[in-house]
Amino acid sequence: MSILYYRMDLWPKDLGRARKIQELLSKKVKIVPLHSDPKYVCGLDAAYGRASVYGCASLFELPEIAPVEDCIGTAPLDFPYVPSFLGFREGRALIKAVKGLRRRPDVILFDGHGIAHPSFLGIASHIGVLLGIPSIGCAKENLVGAYMEPGQDEGSHSPIVHGERIVGVALRTRLRVRPIFVSPGHLVDLPCSIELILKCTKGYRLPEPIRRAHRLSKIYASKFEASPR
Repeated sequence: MSILYYRMDLWPKDLGRARKIQELLSKKVKIVPLHSDPKYVCGLDAAYGRASVYGCASLFELPEIAPVEDCIGTAPLDFPYVPSFLGFREGRALIKAVKGLRRRPDVILFDGHGIAHPSFLGIASHIGVLLGIPSIGCAKENLVGAYMEPGQDEGSHSPIVHGERIVGVALRTRLRVRPIFVSPGHLVDLPCSIELILKCTKGYRLPEPIRRAHRLSKIYASKFEASPR
């Protein structure tokens, strides 16, 4: 069940209140296996304008990894940039984008972290809890914890350990290409996260749904910011 994400008290503008909300939401995260193979996977990413956030949801169908639908959501840019609080900066725009899709995703992939986070509540966990949809973090850089460099082969991975807990993996998605950092967000476990990320990756370092959402969010932000107001 999703939380009432439109409540304004869930979107503070200061770090103190945001920390308290992180503590609250982190207790609602559930790391469990997926109950069935997902068919519709959504990638999320956001771009910034002068005073707005532009979130893009790109829905793909598996196993073909075929794009189905894209949707843009916008929200005010009214929270400071702090790497471990991206959910508060980008969350409303991303939620609007997901809610604008005609089909509900089975799983959401985020350009960011899940439980591999100082409070075990990265943007994938944060927004996954609010939406009540299985979510996975897939980041280009590590945020917390220690890991060993994985093997050079595609699919090689090594655990990320934070607070004596395995919170994710460094995953090699292509031969001899830098790893990405995968962690479960909500309603999915680590083995399912690894398997799904590899299924959604096709010739590039990042999964196709995230690559498309990244590209389209920047295109839309650029066009909208350049248009007359």
